[in-house]
Amino acid sequence: MFPVAPLLPEKDWFIRLDREHDGHVAVLTLDNPAKLNGWSWEATRQLAARADQIRFDPEVRAVLLRANGRAFCAGIDAQAPGSPVTGRSDAELVRNYYEGIRQVHERLAVLSGLPQPVVAAVQGYCLGFGFELALMCDIRIAAEDAVFGLPEVTLGVAVDAGGDLRLAREVGTGWAKLLALTGRRIDAATAERIGAVQLVTPAEELQPTALEVARQLAGDAPLAVQAVKRSIDAYADHALADALRIQALSASALFASADKTAGYAAAAQRRTATFEGR
Repeated sequence: MFPVAPLLPEKDWFIRLDREHDGHVAVLTLDNPAKLNGWSWEATRQLAARADQIRFDPEVRAVLLRANGRAFCAGIDAQAPGSPVTGRSDAELVRNYYEGIRQVHERLAVLSGLPQPVVAAVQGYCLGFGFELALMCDIRIAAEDAVFGLPEVTLGVAVDAGGDLRLAREVGTGWAKLLALTGRRIDAATAERIGAVQLVTPAEELQPTALEVARQLAGDAPLAVQAVKRSIDAYADHALADALRIQALSASALFASADKTAGYAAAAQRRTATFEGR
């Protein structure tokens, strides 16, 4: 989950960066379809590096975040290379998880804090971190086959990248609690009804529809667009930084719990976990 190796050479990255619409739309593509675009620490580092490339590009006025394959992102790739977090004591283990989660928050803030608006095009599974990633974008467009969920509690861990907080901001605390406390999945129509996504399209129309929205954003006055985004985010996110600090502390304790070990073992064996609250 946390860094153990140098960033892969850019030629081997699975988050691609292309340009559309005379270079004014940057297209970020999650391109690991064999793993349903499962997430990893390496993916987080690549995403932050791509966002930095976009941030200071004066030609880029809007961003489209899309994915290849039948899923947008099915969550964390438990088989991704990396070494588990360790500690010489329970206290040090929690501390190391806490700092690791804080580092993830810092990397992801590069995307969510881009001056340019970001449009997400979501198809298939959008679960766990995938849903969190989509919620970091400004506008979400979903195919009719999209499925959303935050299953972390069924694994014995907390949502740790701010997805539950951003969901509460978008749809209200009631829906956020129903989804985050139960791990329940919802379809695209429900996601649109509660405000988690803004548009739903047939699967074959997802990419052109999302690109057209990004092109429309890119065609507006860029300084004005960025000013509006900045103002709305300042209003919507005024408590987010404090909440993320609390989340990092809460989530780090759960990563060191016996329930987390039981939850992941049960998921690997495709059975229901038995949690003991320790």
